[in-house]
Amino acid sequence: MLDKKWVREHPEVVREAARRKHLKVEVDAYLQADQAHRELLTRVETLRGELKQASKKLGKMSPEERQLALAEQKQTKASLKSLEAEESQLRQQVQELALLLPMPPSPEVPDGKDDRENVELRRQGEVPEFPFPAKSHVEIGEALGILDIPRGVKLAGTRNYLLLGAAAQLEQAILRLAIEHMESRGFVLCSVPTLVNDACMTGTGYFPGGEEQAYRCEKDQLNLVGTSEVSLTAIHSGEVLNPEDLPLRRIACSPCYRREAGTYGKDTKGLYRVHQFWKVEQVVIGPNDEAWSKEEHLRMLAHATDFMDALKLPYRVVNVCAGDLGQGQVQKFDIETWMPSRQGYGETHSASRFHDFQTRRLNLRYRPEGGGKPEFCHSLNNTVVASPRILIAVMENYQQEDGRVKVPDVLQPHLQREFL
Repeated sequence: MLDKKWVREHPEVVREAARRKHLKVEVDAYLQADQAHRELLTRVETLRGELKQASKKLGKMSPEERQLALAEQKQTKASLKSLEAEESQLRQQVQELALLLPMPPSPEVPDGKDDRENVELRRQGEVPEFPFPAKSHVEIGEALGILDIPRGVKLAGTRNYLLLGAAAQLEQAILRLAIEHMESRGFVLCSVPTLVNDACMTGTGYFPGGEEQAYRCEKDQLNLVGTSEVSLTAIHSGEVLNPEDLPLRRIACSPCYRREAGTYGKDTKGLYRVHQFWKVEQVVIGPNDEAWSKEEHLRMLAHATDFMDALKLPYRVVNVCAGDLGQGQVQKFDIETWMPSRQGYGETHSASRFHDFQTRRLNLRYRPEGGGKPEFCHSLNNTVVASPRILIAVMENYQQEDGRVKVPDVLQPHLQREFL
């Protein structure tokens, strides 16, 4: 959410943000509703003031004057009740429109419509050249008896799978390594709910607009999260933190759930796009400081690239274009890892910064050092690792001619084996 006063003063910036992000947003409708609401609120407050003053004068009136005054007050109260109902309805309309306004992208964000126009920043690692016909992760996993997609589909429908034996052990080893990697850098591991209320989804920017992507438990009015970013970011909603509390650096390892609505026919084979997966997510809550936010964003990106370097997987980093940014994202870097079966790089990580877009929705503030009015925090997040997508890269890049998969050196102590 954007600051309402700032939007009134900079409507052209919001329109430009919508244009660059290729979003259809009714900025003028918001401004008109906001103006109408403020005018109506002034009328409501004026009537409340008049009633208060009139009540104070009743004790000094004669019985006849008092009777007339009470009759007038009755009419005023009826008018006030009607205006209050209208004001409440209009306030809700303003709020709904405000939730759709986009956060302006950073000047460093390139123009573009979708992920095809993201700008590559750098590549790391050598793309393997196999002296034998390379296989896909599905072929490798099925041949080794460690991946069973048909039975996963039998249990839960399309985009589901089973990991068996060594594949499940490999996944757990990667997740454990990611946790250790982040704890060594000062992040605090949290176990968080993966069923959350609508306020958490709205506060982090997933609602409104993302309802179709979320699995919902209608009976309990709860939603399965698509990332633990939601839970981690919302922990301190409605609170005012002390300056010494910041920055908060936290991680969570959790199952994630996505309906993948609107992706029919896309990435239907294998483990690239599934309904349920595991992810270690990093979230940082910090001060309202642009310079600090940019530096922290790069630090969080480095945490992920260092992890990929430890796995010795080839990847590239891209600066995500404006049209591929979410509504609240100021800037995003993606890490895309080489996947031989795709003959290209596939997204495995997204590092985003939001300024106060999420924290304003969550009413998450802090007291600046030296005192003063509480300010909204900045929030940032990034993937550390997500599975099974990372398994695609490991199984395919480390495949051997005899059908086995070499375990990355850094994982061998966890798995106590050299090959799958």
